[in-house]
Amino acid sequence: MSEKINTWVPVPENSDFTIYNLPYGIYSQEGGSPKAGVAIGESVLDLDALQNAGLLTHSSLTAGVFATGQLNDFISCGREAWTYVRSELTSLLTDDHSALKARSAEFLIPQSAVKMHMPVSVGDYTDFYSSLEHATNVGIMFRGKDNALMPNWKHIPVGYHGRASSIVVSETPIHRPKGQMLPKDAEQPVYGPSRLLDIELEMAFVVGKPNELGTSVPVASAEEHIFGMVIFNDWSARDIQKWEYVPLGPFLGKSFASSVSPWIVTLDALQPFKVKSPEQDVEVLPYLQGSKEGSYDIQLEAWLTPEGGESTKICHSNHKYLYWTMAQQLAHHTVNGCNLRVGDMCASGTISGPTPDSYGSLLELTWRGEKPLKLADGSERKFLQDHDEMTMKAYAVKDDIRVGFGEVRTRILPSKD
Repeated sequence: MSEKINTWVPVPENSDFTIYNLPYGIYSQEGGSPKAGVAIGESVLDLDALQNAGLLTHSSLTAGVFATGQLNDFISCGREAWTYVRSELTSLLTDDHSALKARSAEFLIPQSAVKMHMPVSVGDYTDFYSSLEHATNVGIMFRGKDNALMPNWKHIPVGYHGRASSIVVSETPIHRPKGQMLPKDAEQPVYGPSRLLDIELEMAFVVGKPNELGTSVPVASAEEHIFGMVIFNDWSARDIQKWEYVPLGPFLGKSFASSVSPWIVTLDALQPFKVKSPEQDVEVLPYLQGSKEGSYDIQLEAWLTPEGGESTKICHSNHKYLYWTMAQQLAHHTVNGCNLRVGDMCASGTISGPTPDSYGSLLELTWRGEKPLKLADGSERKFLQDHDEMTMKAYAVKDDIRVGFGEVRTRILPSKD
């Protein structure tokens, strides 16, 4: 391991936002406009103020790039700008004699005093289906053990085009969706609020470098097109989804909301946690073949809190369980010439592990409701109830290095009339 880095900013023990992290987000203070910041300890570092003070100067950074209310413009400045800002911030935050420390009150704001916003403007969103354990579990439930995986699953990273407009940032409540459902043993569908509202514990990557329409991104260079990652809760109305998904896949059962964490952790910060990918036991086509180290050891947790009750950890999974890597997902996404743009999000699909406590959805955790979850207050859940609150967390730890994503927290509200 490299020499330990120390910062003069107070960072609590087990903080997600250490000097090794420096994630980007969009925040605002009361009465102010949203702008870009970096999380360090319990503070937000005002990047716009730093640039205006002449402490972030580089030819790759355009004027006012941190004051636009989303990170797309900064990300579009390119890797040279990303590398410069990360290096410069590390220097300013570790040098006891830096101009930043001398004027820290001008640039550091308590996180408790800010409101977080969507970090990027998402033009397009794709949801993959990349967990072997999740796909197998769902397949067993609905098709039986002998036909759990569809014939294409181990040959391509399966995905679908989701709804970007309904991606919302943590702390944004969502209303229980309504739609058509076919009750068990019924011959005709009914309309009403979903009764089987579920979570999907996922992560998503944010596209940082576009490709032109008609061009493909090789798997070997795919990660050069990724700026960073967020926690992603892809809400699912299982009863609506089951009735509608044949023949064209998810629609209203998914498009009502997806929730993301506000801080984007860069791939540069995650490099110490890169690990060997799961063994792919079916040989893939050459355009999907790449490095065996394409996964990340990122621990994932899901917590359920009933209204006025105690939180219960219902799941502990890991990003490294994914069968298909982000590089393979991006390479497959562009192999037909599809052009990705800065700010686009590509989610992993539910990340389930090999044991029941690592399943990333209530559908699996309760096995379609047959095995209800026991909560800390003694109550049970098969699926989510109104006023339940879901919190997802993600963090990576290796030796003395900790890099975390914070959390995505969402409360379920009743359906609107």
